[in-house]
Amino acid sequence: MWIQDMFKVEKPIIAMLHLDPLPGDPMWKYGMTMEDVVEDARKDLIALQEGGVDGIIVSNEFSFPYQRDMDRNTVAAMAYVIGNLKPLIKVSLGVDAISDGIACLELAAGVGADFVRGTFSGVYVGDGGFYNNDFSKVIRRKYALHLDDLKMLYFINPESDSSLDLRPLKDIAKTTIAKAAPDGLCISADAAGQDVDDELILSVKEYNPDVVVLCNTGCRVDTIERKLRYADAAVVGTTFKYDGKLENHVDVDRVKEFMNEVYRVREKL
Repeated sequence: MWIQDMFKVEKPIIAMLHLDPLPGDPMWKYGMTMEDVVEDARKDLIALQEGGVDGIIVSNEFSFPYQRDMDRNTVAAMAYVIGNLKPLIKVSLGVDAISDGIACLELAAGVGADFVRGTFSGVYVGDGGFYNNDFSKVIRRKYALHLDDLKMLYFINPESDSSLDLRPLKDIAKTTIAKAAPDGLCISADAAGQDVDDELILSVKEYNPDVVVLCNTGCRVDTIERKLRYADAAVVGTTFKYDGKLENHVDVDRVKEFMNEVYRVREKL
């Protein structure tokens, strides 16, 4: 599978690099500077790489509430941070301009990302209201930007939102693969840091064996062996933070502890 070629390992661990609030975000306060955002991101990047992760996804995690049509200043700020970090990045780079698939692709084009993660398909309802993703526009934008080699990881059950498609997730996955040819499918729980049902991962993978399936939330030291039993890779964020809290920055010791368990799991494959 392509994922082993990109990350050079079996069962890669892709870490989230959550940016601080950005200009225009409600949590961006007077006196904050982009230099502070860059420095916090730099520290988290170094901790993740020293801890041994196989890739990173840079996201605007604290741009609450997320925009379906992202402000241009948010994309510009993310690109500024990533541009400052690029000389330090030693692993495969992904980006996620949260909730805006087109912005995600345009950001990837601007910073030279290897892959993207986002909500590119489906129709959902949640705290932010109703939203419908037109993957015909997303895919056409990808090729208009000549991003032929860019890998796309699709949320097919986004955190915190409910799909209005009532079919089993494995069936949604199958038709999404047939129509959009995603490079990977991210399986989530109801919120960041929450445990994904192992049987849900298994059902999607068994029914769609030729596509990369990623466990997208809830991976911890005590759960990662079970998750990698069925998933081809895992996206990990909250558990790498100090005290395992989303709002904190990355604790290199927690990353190392987690990755040591992953190394043990890989030896058993």
